[in-house]
Amino acid sequence: GTSVAIAFRAPGADLLGFEYAAKSAKDRAAVDAVVATLAKPLELFVLTDAAACSVVEASVKQLLDGTHDKHVAHDDHAENASKEHEATESHSEFRADYLLACDSPEAIVDMTFSYFEVFPNTRELLAQIVTASGVGAFEVVPENPVLDLRSML
Repeated sequence: GTSVAIAFRAPGADLLGFEYAAKSAKDRAAVDAVVATLAKPLELFVLTDAAACSVVEASVKQLLDGTHDKHVAHDDHAENASKEHEATESHSEFRADYLLACDSPEAIVDMTFSYFEVFPNTRELLAQIVTASGVGAFEVVPENPVLDLRSML
């Protein structure tokens, strides 16, 4: 088809520099800025221009403790946190779901993760790709932010 769906999850610490519930006006403004930035997926996850993709839908949410499965997509953060810290601090996670329409999806050869430039606290992203050709899982890091998708499409 001509649709591309992207589901994104990240710990608040990677995006905000903190994971607690925003209390001050400065913290709330930081959350609002992250949500506004995540609402522009094609600026964060850049697809091949020739594919001519546009955003059909972008849904972004910040979830706090009790509203998500703890540390589902960011296990290395859990390794760095003490058990006592986890028991006493609240944690936040951002979730975004995107639907893109591409005039020429067959032209997609890669995805550049400009995301790392916008959110420099992020050490890695795990990408899972599902296509008619199969399923693949990839680790993307700031030092190599381009994911070659030719074998997947």
